[in-house]
Amino acid sequence: MNRGGPQRGGMGDQYNRVAPPKGIKDLPRFFRELLTGFFSRLFYTFRMVWETGHWILFAMVAIAILTGIMPLIGSLISSEILNALQDVIEGKGAAVFLGSMVMSLLIFYFVYKIINSVIGRLNTAVTRVAGEKVVRYVKLQIMEKAKEVDISAFDQPEFYEKLENANREAGHRPIMVLSSTFDAISKLISLVSYIVVLVTAPDMWWAALVMIAVSIPTAVISFSYRRKNYMYMRFRSKDRRQMNYYSDIMVNKDMVKEIRIFDLGDRFTDSFDKVFDGYYSGIRRLIIKENFWQILVTVISSVVNCVFFAMIAYQVFEGRLMIGDYSLYTGALTSIATNVASLISVSASVYEGTLFVDNLISFMKVKPTVVPCKAEPEHVSRGCAHTIEFQNVSFRYPQTNKDVLKNINLTIRPGETAVLVGLNGAGKTTFIKLLTRLYDPTEGRILLDGKDLREYDQKELYAMFGIIFQDFGKYALDVKENVMLGDVNREHSMEDVIKAAKAANAEDYILRLPRGYDTPLMKYFERDGIEPSIGQWQKLAIARAFYSTSDILILDEPTASLDPMAEQEIFNQFDELRRDKTTIFVSHRLSSATSATKIIVLEYGELIEEGTHRELMEKRGKYYELFSTQARRYIESQDEV
Repeated sequence: MNRGGPQRGGMGDQYNRVAPPKGIKDLPRFFRELLTGFFSRLFYTFRMVWETGHWILFAMVAIAILTGIMPLIGSLISSEILNALQDVIEGKGAAVFLGSMVMSLLIFYFVYKIINSVIGRLNTAVTRVAGEKVVRYVKLQIMEKAKEVDISAFDQPEFYEKLENANREAGHRPIMVLSSTFDAISKLISLVSYIVVLVTAPDMWWAALVMIAVSIPTAVISFSYRRKNYMYMRFRSKDRRQMNYYSDIMVNKDMVKEIRIFDLGDRFTDSFDKVFDGYYSGIRRLIIKENFWQILVTVISSVVNCVFFAMIAYQVFEGRLMIGDYSLYTGALTSIATNVASLISVSASVYEGTLFVDNLISFMKVKPTVVPCKAEPEHVSRGCAHTIEFQNVSFRYPQTNKDVLKNINLTIRPGETAVLVGLNGAGKTTFIKLLTRLYDPTEGRILLDGKDLREYDQKELYAMFGIIFQDFGKYALDVKENVMLGDVNREHSMEDVIKAAKAANAEDYILRLPRGYDTPLMKYFERDGIEPSIGQWQKLAIARAFYSTSDILILDEPTASLDPMAEQEIFNQFDELRRDKTTIFVSHRLSSATSATKIIVLEYGELIEEGTHRELMEKRGKYYELFSTQARRYIESQDEV
């Protein structure tokens, strides 16, 4: 079990990183690339939010400016109130006038507090509303990208790492980067305004410079550890996926039965703990080291602050400054220290956030390779049977060196019914994936009506196939919607849905459900959702095929979970459906092959036999062996009865 060392291969090496400086002379290049990457990611985030809604940026800019200047306004009003009160106490000027001025200042301060509170509430509201809209936008972007990437990408751990990283950051990083950026702007405005106060004060200009200088180590520490944290999270991406996997399977309703029966719970919780221990030890070290240095710098900054406070108090004691001035200048020093620290912290968070946004950028840059090979793709003829040709087709899955299919040559003519036969691992399902162009051959080509599949428009090509995969989809929708998924582009009618359900031998089961065709399936969203058996799910999948208006029917083990009687009824319905269509079956039950016009026998990825049932039985080869073995098993079972 992986105890958690940094995962050095795979995705980590593919990400764009800034190479560390090779020496002092290389520092300009290092900082230039660092800043270029930062502003590029920041611009990407702003553009994404702009596309989500222009008003978000305008509102945040206005709030950032107001938030930046409001603290100084409050400090100035407070200072004037204290100075006016000091004048009243010391008897300087007319008491009535001074009293009315104090009251006016107090009213101003009261209004200021209300406005400041309203701005804070507006900031919270805008951030929350904008956050929801940005999450929707980013999630839709990820979903759109998932629609277009190659199916082969889902076979690669590197792709899952990109997908996991993008999904993890989609919920909060973009809006966090945005709000933190404007928070940094408001801190900067506030910082500059307080520096102006000190610079214009007698003998105080140098204090501002000292406070800023003391804060430089904090900036170095913050940015350094933000980057270390980011790199650590990327290195540990595999560990996070493992932890998510172990925690998810413990609550997966499809796996909980086996986990309980085989007592697997402790096995998976122990595995989770082992991975977590390695992950946690590294992140804990980072946190401890960063906070040690931050505490040290904070102590130094506090000592410097105390010295300045004492110096200002001494000037008040000598009568060179008033009490209100003491409040203003010490407040300015405190605010400079606080704003510099906040500005560094927020800027470091923005920097770290943009690094994580790079996960999203990296995912969005994934390009599909299974695309039409022509600038203007060919259109697929519809409403007719088609000729399919495999010419010297070989295929191996990405990042493997073993051919799953080897030098396949065959032709399936219009209107033929072909059955793919072979033991598990023979390459039958891979054959279907190539035919439907979920993958492209490693070698050779596949022709549809004499033209390479790669020349056709991808959407039109997919629309031509009506297919039931062995691992068919189970959708948390109601019954009729599950059937309608067979052809989402047609004009739907309940009459066609019912017809498809009857053909799939599913209507009796559907009518017994509490709400018939409107019954929700699964309990993800509805409390009264029904959990169909695997056989019932398969009937709904078959109904989708009947509902489809496709030209080529492909059925990968379509009746594996059905009893022989139900299977025969469905095959009878398929005989009606497949008239004038090209049909391809994958089946382990060879009784379905007897009426096929072509039987294709695969073994270890090679086409070893081809012909009708009669021809292959007379040949007494592999098909004869498989069929005879299966038939003998049926006969023996019947004899036992």
